[in-house]
Amino acid sequence: MTESTETRSVGERTTSPGTPAEDERENRESTEQVGLWGDAWRDLRRRPLFVISGVIILLLLAIAAFPGLFAPGDPQAQDLSLAREGPSAEAWFGYDVLGRDIYTRVIHGARASIVVGVLSTLVAVLIGSFVGLLAGYFGGKTDSFLARFAEIFLGLPFVLGAIVILSVFNAGIEGSPGTVRVMTQVILTIGVLAWPISMRIMRSAAIAAKQQDYVNAAKALGASHSRIIFKHVLPNCLAPVMVYATIALGQFIGLEATLSYLGLGLTSPVVSWGMMISDSQQYIISTPHMLLFPAGFLVITVLAFVMLGDAVRDALDPKQK
Repeated sequence: MTESTETRSVGERTTSPGTPAEDERENRESTEQVGLWGDAWRDLRRRPLFVISGVIILLLLAIAAFPGLFAPGDPQAQDLSLAREGPSAEAWFGYDVLGRDIYTRVIHGARASIVVGVLSTLVAVLIGSFVGLLAGYFGGKTDSFLARFAEIFLGLPFVLGAIVILSVFNAGIEGSPGTVRVMTQVILTIGVLAWPISMRIMRSAAIAAKQQDYVNAAKALGASHSRIIFKHVLPNCLAPVMVYATIALGQFIGLEATLSYLGLGLTSPVVSWGMMISDSQQYIISTPHMLLFPAGFLVITVLAFVMLGDAVRDALDPKQK
């Protein structure tokens, strides 16, 4: 009788939530996750693609954070006597049609472009990951409803969707909206149109993760859905979403430039690469330097984030080992 009671009590201790057995299993999963990211970091440091793109991105982030250190002048200062002059020792990138220093404007324009790209990526990934996690984990009607809802946004052409969303934002507003309001509108527009992609990635990862033994064990132990999702499923779905976010950041910087070029995005007095490209479209033949330098910085930035995303993907992909 004593032995039976003791055996039953031991069984209860090993099958109830929060027991040492569950803690040991969670510690093992945490160790595996640390090992995955640790191995990925060691692999990344040996990849020239990661080193080159990382250096470029760090430099761009420093420029965006402290533009005055790289170009102490005023990006809005005008001198019509210098209008459309080419590059020189006094102005490395030349002057635009209003006599503004293009180098100073390019440096100061990095902040708006990168801030919009980073925050747009954050909005799109957070919304998409949350919806995709719910759809992939619960499946069934929940998955079908959320997937069909995401397809509505996927079916919208980007420019048309941006026009509709920005028109809704600006409805009833008299005069020109403020700088913060304009940037918020552009960030939300890109995020709303782009979240279904990260939703699909997270959904696929969640479907694969919920079929693993550790998730079935957590269910058998009586763990709640929220605990399973955030403690067991989510950590094993982050890698593909992080790869997408890294690549998408560069794409969203390009999308901001597209909106600004079309007159739908940022407006003066904000300085961005897209606005500078838009201002130069009538002078491409006669004054090509107005286009080449902001476009060059835009291309380098997008390529740097794409290269970084490729390097992170290869490092986290077991098939590449």
